[in-house]
Amino acid sequence: MGDRSAGVRAVTSRWRTAEAATRALVVRVALGALGVLAVSEVLVRGTDLAGGFAALLLLSLSSTLPLAFVLGTERLARSCAALALSASCVLSLVPFGELTAGGIVAQLVCVYVLGRTGATRLGGLLVLPYVVIALGSREGPTRIVAVLVATLASAAAATGIAHQVRSTALAHSVTEQAFADTLLEHAARGERARIARELHDVVAHHISMIAVQAETARLTTPGLPAEGATRLLAIGDTARTALTEMRRLLGVLREDADTGVQRRPQPGLGQLMELVDASRDAAGSRTRLIVSGPITPLDPGIEVTAYRIVQEALTNARRHAPGAAVDVELRYGDEDLAVRVRDNGPGPATDGTGHGLLGMRERAATVGGTLLTGPAPGGGFLVEARLPVKPEEGA
Repeated sequence: MGDRSAGVRAVTSRWRTAEAATRALVVRVALGALGVLAVSEVLVRGTDLAGGFAALLLLSLSSTLPLAFVLGTERLARSCAALALSASCVLSLVPFGELTAGGIVAQLVCVYVLGRTGATRLGGLLVLPYVVIALGSREGPTRIVAVLVATLASAAAATGIAHQVRSTALAHSVTEQAFADTLLEHAARGERARIARELHDVVAHHISMIAVQAETARLTTPGLPAEGATRLLAIGDTARTALTEMRRLLGVLREDADTGVQRRPQPGLGQLMELVDASRDAAGSRTRLIVSGPITPLDPGIEVTAYRIVQEALTNARRHAPGAAVDVELRYGDEDLAVRVRDNGPGPATDGTGHGLLGMRERAATVGGTLLTGPAPGGGFLVEARLPVKPEEGA
């Protein structure tokens, strides 16, 4: 597996190297073509320039070739090359009136790259000479070329700036999304740890009862055959071993970061009225508990889950709908326990993916139940869970 991963990384690295080399070759070819275009244009026009031919030929090269450094990654080299390229273009235009098409293209690419890389002030500075030439030149062709270059360069710079702003916003959006995902994952892990601690208490109780009942049956059953006693002893030993292993694996989850945490029995539906009263006192609004169906003792895991779902739903109601009336309804059925918490507030304040809602869904899933959240009919917010029930044995 490791060799395969290393092979994939090597192939990816070679592919990226080849892609970078291909891109660099394309840039070189394009720059060479631009330089050839500028020189060719000077040669075609240069028959009547006499002594200025050599200078114009040199300016045509210096108005295109520095673009290679403008496209580089070094900020200082990019700025110096941009200034040299623009100076060559301006000198070609003002004394000679012969700014080549290649030089114009190079100038437009230059200001675009400056805007794209965040050097907006330098890009604007390079457009300014053409504006001055357009306003102060008395020669018609020179003025026309200056106006054209100033207009196109301004548009190119604006396009580069827009791309840079969009890229920055996208990067910020990706960063914010990654931070939100990390925060959500951290909250989910914390909630899973709390669920595991509570389930640890419940399961430990049941396994302890298995060990105690097996030992009691072995010692108190009159006339028990030796084989039966041996099997009961094995059951008790297996239960104790399982309890030890579970505590070894999950007991660390009981170590809270706050050393001042007080250990108390896990809450159940018997403490639900106290929770409703505390919520009513804290929120200062009407909170009712409605119970229907024959009340029967349930498995401790179901009761803890129902209690925590109601607790989180009341907390969300106080946070997102302060002052709203809240109804907490428990409906005991033959196959499931229906838990409904509804408020008459303004409605959903989130998209249903908040930390509290995620925790409630995970709690319902741990006992094989389901949970639905969303706007309530007629207004407000509704949390509805259905938890499969199993009457506690011996109750």
